[in-house]
Amino acid sequence: MRRWDRLVDAYMDEYRARGTCEATVAHTAARLARWGSWMKSRRPRPAIEAIDAELLTRYLEHSSHFRAKTTVYGTLSTMRGFGDYLAREGYWQQNPLRWMKGPKVTPYNRLPRRIDRVHMDALWQAAAQTQGEFSRTLWVTVLALLYGTGLRRGELERLDLEAFDRNKATLRIDGRKTGRERCVPVSDLVYRCLEAYAPARHNVLERTGRLGERALLVTRRGERVSAQAISNAIHIFARRAGVPLVTVHQFRHSCASDLLEAGVHLAEVQRMLGHQGIATTVRYAHVADPARRAAIACHPINDFLQAEVMAA
Repeated sequence: MRRWDRLVDAYMDEYRARGTCEATVAHTAARLARWGSWMKSRRPRPAIEAIDAELLTRYLEHSSHFRAKTTVYGTLSTMRGFGDYLAREGYWQQNPLRWMKGPKVTPYNRLPRRIDRVHMDALWQAAAQTQGEFSRTLWVTVLALLYGTGLRRGELERLDLEAFDRNKATLRIDGRKTGRERCVPVSDLVYRCLEAYAPARHNVLERTGRLGERALLVTRRGERVSAQAISNAIHIFARRAGVPLVTVHQFRHSCASDLLEAGVHLAEVQRMLGHQGIATTVRYAHVADPARRAAIACHPINDFLQAEVMAA
C-alpha cells in the first residue's frame, strides 16, 4: 500500500485537469484518503493488486453506518472513479466497483425547501448590520445575487467582473455545472446593488495592490470570495436573525418558487436557473402553484362554509 498515496495524487491531478472546482477536488481527495486509511489499517495489509470485491464490500459497509443514502452513493461514485483509474494503469484487471450498486437515490422525493418572506427579510436585515461599510455592501450584494438570480454557490464564487454587462443588465454564468453557458438578466434591485458594490470593490483592490484581480466578489484582502466563505456568512446571518437552518441552495429554491408564484412561465424559470431538463424545474411547481391555489378556492366547500356562517 505504499504506492497508494502516489496513485491518489496522480489521480487527483488528472481529476483536477478536467476543470473540476477545487471544493469538489478537495472533497474527493478526502474520501479517497479515508478509504486509503481503512485499507492501510487491515492486517495483513493488502497490496493494491489484491484488493477484491469482498474487501471493497467490507469497506462500503464500514463507511455506510449512520450515513445518508446520498453520502453512501457519493462514496461509491468516488471509489468507482478511482477504480477505473487503477484499471487503466494496469493495477486491476477490471474494476469490480462497476458492478456494485449503491442505494437508490431519487432526487425528487423531497420538496425543495424555500425561505419564507419573513425569514428572508430577517436575513437581509442581518446582512445590512454587518460591521464595516465594504463588508456590508459585499454581503447585501451576495444575498441580492443569490435570491435575485438563483445562482448556485459555485457559480457565484466563479463570477468574474467581465461577466456583468452593465449596459444590458445581465450576468454571464459559466457552464461548468451544466456544460452550457447562460445569460441571466438582473432585476433593478440587483443592478443597484452591483452598481453600489463596484466602486467599493475598486477601492479595496487599489488599497491592497490587486487591481488585476478578475473576481467580481472579493474580500477585504482583495482575494476572491470562496464558496465556503459564502456558506459561513449565510449561517452567521441565519443565527443572528434567529432563522432556522438556511443553506445557500435554499436561495435558489426560493428564487424559483417565488418566480413561479408570481406567474413566470415554467420554461423561463428553467432557462434562468440553467436546468438541462424541465423535469427539474417542475419540482418547484409543487411548492408554488398559483393555479392550484386558485382551483382550491373554487371548491364547493367554500360555499358550504359561507352558507353555514350566514345561517349562524
